[in-house]
Amino acid sequence: MADEALFEFLHMEVVSYLFKTADEEKCIPILENMGYRVGHSLAERFTKDSSRFKDELDIMKFICKDFWTSVYKKQVDNLRTNHQVRQQ
Repeated sequence: MADEALFEFLHMEVVSYLFKTADEEKCIPILENMGYRVGHSLAERFTKDSSRFKDELDIMKFICKDFWTSVYKKQVDNLRTNHQVRQQ
């Protein structure tokens, strides 16, 4: 619980600092880049001891069950697929 509060406070301060020091056009790409790097690092950390994913379905299962619940403390609300088969 304390770790979550610290992370949330750090997140609020980083966002606040960025918006105070630069205009919104520059802040959004910086925040998006930070989010990508953090998400990528977390995914690497969570999968470092597991075998490679066999296909896209295994990747989606990992994201929806393991990754999402670890990050957001809840299950994915709704996942929709188009069920289309790619023709090669």
